[in-house]
Amino acid sequence: MVTLVAADLISNLGSRVSVVAIPWLVLTTTGSPAKMGLVAAAEFLPYMLSSSLATPWADRFGVRRTSVVVDAASAVAMAVVALTPWLGFGALLALVAVAGALRGIGDRVKHVLFRPAAQRAGVQLIRLTSAYDGLSRGVALFGAVLGGLLIDWVGVTRAIWIDAGSFALCALLVGVLVRPPAADAPAAPSQPYLRALRAGFGYLRTDRVLLTMLVVISALNMFAAAHTAVWVPLWVRDVLGDPAGFGLVLGVFAAGALLGNVVFTVVGPRLPRTLVFAVGAAVSGAPRLLALALTDHLVTVLVVTFLSGIGIATVNPLLGAALYERVPAELQTRVLGMAGSLAFVGLPVGALLGGWSVAALTLRPALLVMAVLCAVLTVLPLLVGPLRAGRSAGPT
Repeated sequence: MVTLVAADLISNLGSRVSVVAIPWLVLTTTGSPAKMGLVAAAEFLPYMLSSSLATPWADRFGVRRTSVVVDAASAVAMAVVALTPWLGFGALLALVAVAGALRGIGDRVKHVLFRPAAQRAGVQLIRLTSAYDGLSRGVALFGAVLGGLLIDWVGVTRAIWIDAGSFALCALLVGVLVRPPAADAPAAPSQPYLRALRAGFGYLRTDRVLLTMLVVISALNMFAAAHTAVWVPLWVRDVLGDPAGFGLVLGVFAAGALLGNVVFTVVGPRLPRTLVFAVGAAVSGAPRLLALALTDHLVTVLVVTFLSGIGIATVNPLLGAALYERVPAELQTRVLGMAGSLAFVGLPVGALLGGWSVAALTLRPALLVMAVLCAVLTVLPLLVGPLRAGRSAGPT
């Protein structure tokens, strides 16, 4: 389990560097907020689609084998992305889309391998999802800050090469060192592609608790995508004028989430899941948008961002535990893929929304409007439906 988690975190580290580097590349080469949003959407949309549409093939090909192949291909794709300043904006869009599609498949299949690994190690699933989320946040903290610094130190192109190398190393680790016993592999039924896809969707649509959680997280992801891809880079450019500030804001959010994950890993199994999920969702979204809209003081933005990070630390682990605990093992690959697509459907929308909102309203009015919309979309689903009725989002 340690090798599997480490490999996944290494690829995440490189991806966090690119999360900083690619928007900055677009901003410095085009100067267009709309194009920043378009590039982010070009990655997020294929990521979302491949997370679910490719899962029946992953079951047939083998989850571990799929992980190795798509990570190796992702390394090649990101290496070519590093050349796109010479290839043009259209080539950048196409390559980022390919990289996003590959990463969507790779993320889903590695997460399917986590459940049997945790069961062999005797680790509670809620502790696994919380600890993994915390480690991911730690990597995000380091990767975001590193991304901003690397742009200053070696340039944006070399920073993107870091991501390519991380995918290659991930493929090597999983291919050589991860050998899950055959008995641990989910026994996916042999079905035609469309029937297998429908089976995953059919199960998910009957679980209203999971669907409510996914709606809320999708809304949070929509605003997070706009926040990372457009709003924070523009705020940093206008207020600070230093790309290192971009990495600092993202890193502080990750630091708050890391602290929250440490606490939640210890006390999470004893807390009421519905209430904790609701509070975390409310705190993690709208406040950090309001901070950017209402102040030019970096310290204020960093404090609010840090507190929002603490809030988000409860949201993803609770969803992850619910998915592992509620979904039958033989449907894990497909249902986790569907859930990933639903959770991430907000990412391409948010990336486009970020660019268009600034183009239509300018930055600060856009942030105020979006903060109100974020509050409505992330709180309202929690006031009605199965979570409001007091049902648990999984075994307690």
